[in-house]
Formats: sequence, structure tokens, C-alpha cells
Amino acid sequence: MTATSDTPGQANHWVLTFSCADQPGIVHAVSGAIVSARGNITESQQFASLDTGRFFMRLQVESGASREEFESALAPVVERFGMSHNVDYVGRPLRTLVLASTAAHCLNDLLFRQRAGQLPIEIPLVLSNHGTLRDLAGFYGVPFESQAVTDAESKAAFEARVLAAVEEHDIELVVLARYMQILSPELCEKLAGRAINIHHSFLPGFKGANPYRQAHARGVKLIGATAHFVTSDLDEGPIIEQNVVRVDHSQTVQQLVAIGQDEESRTLTQAVKWFAEDRVLLDGARTIIFR
Repeated sequence: MTATSDTPGQANHWVLTFSCADQPGIVHAVSGAIVSARGNITESQQFASLDTGRFFMRLQVESGASREEFESALAPVVERFGMSHNVDYVGRPLRTLVLASTAAHCLNDLLFRQRAGQLPIEIPLVLSNHGTLRDLAGFYGVPFESQAVTDAESKAAFEARVLAAVEEHDIELVVLARYMQILSPELCEKLAGRAINIHHSFLPGFKGANPYRQAHARGVKLIGATAHFVTSDLDEGPIIEQNVVRVDHSQTVQQLVAIGQDEESRTLTQAVKWFAEDRVLLDGARTIIFR
């Protein structure tokens, strides 16, 4: 049973992530601090980036220590190495706000896998600029709000509602599940590092209206999807996950759409799962993924 709070007489299962300038002695110091907190390491991964000179580490630790005791044992190591770090409970559902428009596939996959216990998130609200997906959210028992975005004023009002919802529901992650509006630079900045988007990936790439029809007309052989962090540079944030599938001349436009939507759904869900499990660390413009 995964602990989600300090329970007397029961071991807590922690997930720890660290990043700092790479230097000798980090692993030894972290391990020593864990031992001093009566901890047993159940999973450990690390990576030293030659590009940025940063060291990254993710551990899962069982310990009878309370959170306060555990954090106190780690504090001298964190200070010594100037670490950015996070401590959480393994398997704790991440409070997640989903933004959507009219396409159902990504939202449906997230809601289904969350309800099935396959995705460690909790979705208190779905916000949309259309009312199309209200019944889908209702089927899963998730509150749904729609607010039209037709001009600069209504866009600003929608984004204000997003920020209010983040505050109201203690949101830790915002997922754009085919939300077909460009976020303002101001909102991107406020959600930096905690907002994930999905977009299709064609080889070669096609933009604008009817990309699948364009792909079909050009005889594309590979289509896929990319999940990435949201930044003010459209579809250019640090990449979390990508998938690709081979297609051929026999597939119709409608079949390409179905294949592409499957890739988008599984790619976005995987990215959300890794993020919720504290497996995604930022290294400048790219990500370190501890699978």
C-alpha cells in the first residue's frame, strides 16, 4: 500500500529528485543522508549532462521517518551542493487541470486511464472554449466549464479563469488536451514547467488547415505526435515524449486522422504519467526522463 501521509509505525515511500552542478561526492552524500533517515532505496537513477554540467538524480525510498525528519536529514546535503530538489509520496495523484476544445480523443484517454487507476492524477475540472465535450466529462463524473473564446477580450477572460482554477483547486499540472488556442506569453510564463501540450508530427511537416489531408496528398509515410512543455514559442517547448507510426498509400484521410489521434492520445498520456511520477527533469531546453 502506497503511503500518502505520515503514518505511525508504517514506512513512508518517498520519491526524491535532485539537480545540481555535477561534482564528486553527490551520490555518496545523498545515500548517507537516506541511511541516517532510516531509509531503504527501492529505485535509483542518475544522469550527468556533459552539455550543461548538471547532475540529475531520482530515487524512491522507504523510510519510517516522518516527512519532517526525512527533509531534515537531506537539508545539509541540499545546502552543500546547492541542489534544486523535491520530496513527495510515491503514487500521490497530481492535481491536474485539463484544457480542451472539440476533439475528444486526448481528453477521453486521460479521463479513462485516470479512472482505471493507470494514471496518477486527479482531475477536479475540465475547462473548454466549446461546450462539445461536456457530456464526455460528465460520463466520467468530472466537472466541466465552457467559455467561448472569440476575440482578445474573451481570450483574456478565459485565461483569467484558468489562473483562478489553478489557485482554487491547488493545480500542479495543466494539460492542453488538443486545446486549440494559443496561450498568451503571460500565461505561458505563469505556467512554466507545469503545462504540457500535444501536437501532431508529420514528416515532412504540415501546418494550417487540414494537415491530414495535406499529408495524404503528399503521400506521407510517417506520422506521429509530440508532447512538450508549453512555452511562448509555439510547439517548441522542451520535448517530453514522441511517437511515430508508419503509414502508406492505402490509407484514406479518415484513416490517417484515426491513426494520428491514437498517437496523440498515447503520447500525451505517457508524458503526463512520467510528469506525475516525478520522472521529468528540465535540463535547459531539453528534458531528462527517468523511465
